[in-house]
Amino acid sequence: MARLAQTPGLTDIQQEILATVRDFVDKEIIPVATELEHRDEYPTQIVEGLKELGLFGLMIPEEYGGLGESLLTYALCVEEIARGWMSVSGIINTHFIVAYMLKQHGTQEQKDTFLPRMAAGEVRGAFSMSEPGLGSDVSAITSKGVKDGDDYVLNGQKMWLTNGGSSTLVAVLCRSDEGHPEGTARHKSMTTFLVEKEPGFGEVRPGLTIPGKIDKMGYKGVDTTELIMDGLRIPANRVLGGVTGRGFYQMMDGVEVGRVNVAARGCGVAHRAFELGISYAQQRHTFGKPIAQHQAIQFKLAEMATKVEAAHAMMVNAARKKDSGERNDLEAGMAKYLAAEYCKEVVEDAFRIHGGYGFSKEYEIERLYREAPMLLIGEGTAEIQKMIIGRRLLEEYRFQG
Repeated sequence: MARLAQTPGLTDIQQEILATVRDFVDKEIIPVATELEHRDEYPTQIVEGLKELGLFGLMIPEEYGGLGESLLTYALCVEEIARGWMSVSGIINTHFIVAYMLKQHGTQEQKDTFLPRMAAGEVRGAFSMSEPGLGSDVSAITSKGVKDGDDYVLNGQKMWLTNGGSSTLVAVLCRSDEGHPEGTARHKSMTTFLVEKEPGFGEVRPGLTIPGKIDKMGYKGVDTTELIMDGLRIPANRVLGGVTGRGFYQMMDGVEVGRVNVAARGCGVAHRAFELGISYAQQRHTFGKPIAQHQAIQFKLAEMATKVEAAHAMMVNAARKKDSGERNDLEAGMAKYLAAEYCKEVVEDAFRIHGGYGFSKEYEIERLYREAPMLLIGEGTAEIQKMIIGRRLLEEYRFQG
């Protein structure tokens, strides 16, 4: 068992789940990840293996066929999976956020319809907020859902949809002014629609087109797409929670747990980069001894390990706070910000330790070097995290003059 990134106080069941996932990562993901990533190939076999392990239903309650585990268990599993290949954790995360939103906010009929099939991995989730003209400014979305009889008609274009092609259920945030008087705050006139579709690309149902995969610098294998709605008809019973105007709050609740997930990914990628760096430093010789015996390299390893430990501790704290029923937006924002920044720094130090070989596609660190930047922008940029953290701190420490 590695010394770093240990989590005290886990139950026997949690330890057993983590050991199973770690074994799967070491045997089924790490040996094939770099080859699949270079081909930008969807990891079908890996995903099937995760379905068999029950990971698609990890946090779905037992009454719906899931494992009913905590956010902490889920985050620690994500950390292990990202240590193997971050793209795989992305495939699970979007699914998990939609399942979480359904569990927290869905009508009983929506829970009964979707959660058992999501737990089995038969229905695969994705969620969509971003649009081509905006990213973090969610309140500025222009996609619209207009009531028409018993249906809503959706029009608009969405961007950066993880699992856009492979998913069969997409939670889409649209503006819906129906029932909300003129002058209502923009974030109070948004609704989450549950859109069922066929997997694949092109017109996947009447009025809904998934154009194709966006070619990315890293984070390959997972399909990231646009989503175009042109007269897409959705029945009223597919409004999440059955009431319009609650979409912004529902999505932000989902993103809050998603930020813990991104922090966990940062921890996993950083941990793997440290493993690669410390291993290579003991194999590579210069001036008659392993480079690990040079003080300059030992200093790097010390800094890397400390960052891995600090990020892991903050991620665990954020997950435990949410599990206890407390508000965790401050802790989740801090954990996501720190883990993403430290991940980038640890990966770069491991890259430097590898010297020229770090630039070669034969070495795993090259892939990690391209993957780490996604964490700086996913689920809200570092700058957005700092805004959230700053505002929350001013609430907590309001000057009483």
